[in-house]
Amino acid sequence: MISLNTVRNSVSLFLKQKYLLQSKPIACAAANIWTEPVANKNGDKKKKEVPEPFRDPVRQVFISQSTDVFSNLALEDWIYRNHDFDHKHLLLLWRNDPCVVIGRHQNPWTEANVPFLRKSSINLARRNSGGGTVYHDLGNINCTFFTRRSDYHRRKNLDMICKAIKRISDLNVAVNSRDDIVLDNHLKVSGTAAKLGKDNAYHHCTVLVDVNECVLHDALSSKASGVETRATQSVRVPVRNLRRADPTLSIDSLQESLGWEFLRTNIDGVDGGLKTAYSQRGFQLVRPEEDWFPGLGKLREDFQSHTWIFGKTPNFKVCRCFPLPETMQVGISSTSSPELKIELDVSHGVIQDVRVRLPYGLLDPDLDLSTVMHGMSFGQDLPDAVLHVLTNEKIPEDKRSFLAKCIKNMVADFV
Repeated sequence: MISLNTVRNSVSLFLKQKYLLQSKPIACAAANIWTEPVANKNGDKKKKEVPEPFRDPVRQVFISQSTDVFSNLALEDWIYRNHDFDHKHLLLLWRNDPCVVIGRHQNPWTEANVPFLRKSSINLARRNSGGGTVYHDLGNINCTFFTRRSDYHRRKNLDMICKAIKRISDLNVAVNSRDDIVLDNHLKVSGTAAKLGKDNAYHHCTVLVDVNECVLHDALSSKASGVETRATQSVRVPVRNLRRADPTLSIDSLQESLGWEFLRTNIDGVDGGLKTAYSQRGFQLVRPEEDWFPGLGKLREDFQSHTWIFGKTPNFKVCRCFPLPETMQVGISSTSSPELKIELDVSHGVIQDVRVRLPYGLLDPDLDLSTVMHGMSFGQDLPDAVLHVLTNEKIPEDKRSFLAKCIKNMVADFV
């Protein structure tokens, strides 16, 4: 039986002496692509011979040196697109400054408290995989397991994480039926998602070690109402930091344990011990920068763009009703309390259809309010844009202010 101290000392020596000394970029990772055409003496191109895939590819752990969510998402996508997983499997460990990350098919306005994020300078990002919304800060470790599609095995990866936690603590962690890692059978400490391609795949998950739970709850508590959508919705469950159960646990110790567990576990999920770990490629610090990974800069721009974060939102509908002030009810014919009803259909972050129901006599019948907002972006600038258009219309000031206020209130909890 190998003692825990022996394992820790071996890992530390393993990391310091052999695998964390990186003096130049590793853009050469792209050289692992085996189908690059080469020219013969006659100038004709032919493909290099492709080595047979390894049954148990060599393993390596990358640790990102960036805490920028857009850079790390770009790095994840770059590796997925460019690496050769027939011959090497990778675990990418990365952490982010405070941010909220939504799934590919989610609605940011209903999943996150966007006004709170803006006021708190917390980034909002959309990832390439499905699944639900998560909060990241430096107290959270993100793990991305890269393999060829045929070797994708989510449960094996989650079991591996549980083993890594148990090697350095006595915590009761396990994988539940939803593929979440839970503490004491009910407190979620890790969410999971995946992207499956034709040949490659990755599975990534969070591990809550010491995140700011107050900010987490505020950031993920959307105040948006009156929304009808078919976007993927997150399942709200109780969460817990690992350090609340074991204060001795640290980010550094768990990150090291996660990498170590990955290196010593073979393709079948069998623990090969120190001997297996020493035969792998070890740990490598990486910088998600253009010099290291050519083309990564463009990927980062795409992930940070408004078009990706908000424009990829599945179609949704917003409906709100506003009671008419008494001062405007003079001359209004209505058998009930008169009100203004506005419905917006939003597609790719742009208002595509508007339906307005208002009491007869409130406005000039020739004024079509539905055309005022058509084609405008659904966002924080919408109220000012509407007011600007209404200013050019022959509408009494009190009614113009009322309409602008309704639009402002309609989107205030969204943007």
